[in-house]
Amino acid sequence: MKKNAWILILFIFLGLLAGALVAIWLKEIPGLTFLTRAIKVNWSPAADLSVLKYSLNLSVNFSLLSIIGAVLAIWLYRKM
Repeated sequence: MKKNAWILILFIFLGLLAGALVAIWLKEIPGLTFLTRAIKVNWSPAADLSVLKYSLNLSVNFSLLSIIGAVLAIWLYRKM
């Protein structure tokens, strides 16, 4: 299989998603709060240029499990 950047980005996205899902499933277990606690990152660029006006809101929640999922996805990609 030919390796390219799009496949790597897809692997990373799926790893983040899988880690986030596991974090949601394990949220109720009190001893694992350090793995499931999420850090929210917001980015909101906006501009009003008289002719063109735009506003973009991007919000990402990272937990330790989602980072672990991304690292595992990169490891799997390298093993291919």
